[in-house]
Amino acid sequence: MLLAIDIGNSHIVVGIFEGQHLRAAWRLATDQTKTTDEYGILSLSLLDSHGIESQQISGCIMSSVVPPITLVLQTMVQKFFKQNPILVNPESPLGLTLRYPNPHEIGTDRLVNASAAFHRYHCDLLIVDFGTATTFCTVTKTGEYLGGAIAPGLKSAADSLHIQTAQLPIIDLVQPRTVIGTNTATSMQSGLIYGYSGLVDELVTRIQKEINRQTLVIATGGLASVIAKISRTIQEVRPDLTLEGLELLYRRTHP
Repeated sequence: MLLAIDIGNSHIVVGIFEGQHLRAAWRLATDQTKTTDEYGILSLSLLDSHGIESQQISGCIMSSVVPPITLVLQTMVQKFFKQNPILVNPESPLGLTLRYPNPHEIGTDRLVNASAAFHRYHCDLLIVDFGTATTFCTVTKTGEYLGGAIAPGLKSAADSLHIQTAQLPIIDLVQPRTVIGTNTATSMQSGLIYGYSGLVDELVTRIQKEINRQTLVIATGGLASVIAKISRTIQEVRPDLTLEGLELLYRRTHP
């Protein structure tokens, strides 16, 4: 079995693959105060909940945009699973041509998403990832990674409203029934949910105009399904796209 780990600024997504089948997946809060042992005990507990033993893990691959946690989880995998994890980087077998002056500036989660999407669809693509940041990645039908755009994440914006103001509360990020809010919570939900839908649609439209072609628009990330319901441009939601990409890259590295 393969242990796949994507380390993000807000969440760590962990997946267990049996062959190419995603048997289990978990989303954990990213916590830089946790030790190797704490992450190890938590990982063993999650595996045990699905009847998986540590000895069944035969490989590990990781992508990370949080360097301080990378080493902690590398050490955890070595200690608790006796595996040396593969770290994704721009030199990994992505199956893409990176049209980027400095590919090391690209978040590895973006590279993994682009690799997975191009492998599946082989067409002009726009991948929108709703994470701590909302990222847009453009890939051509010939496998050229052109770049994209980065906007504040939906939850990051909601948290900022609460932290930076005296009276705005923490809210659930769900679609309100009306655009015109009738209280503080629904007004914030309207501004965030409908506002971010408009942000996505505008950026997608501008990117497609700039490259002078239509693209398949795929959404992933924790809040993708919320925005996809009302977006005019998102055509498909693949919540496990990053894990799928990690499994693909491991298979290419260990054929």
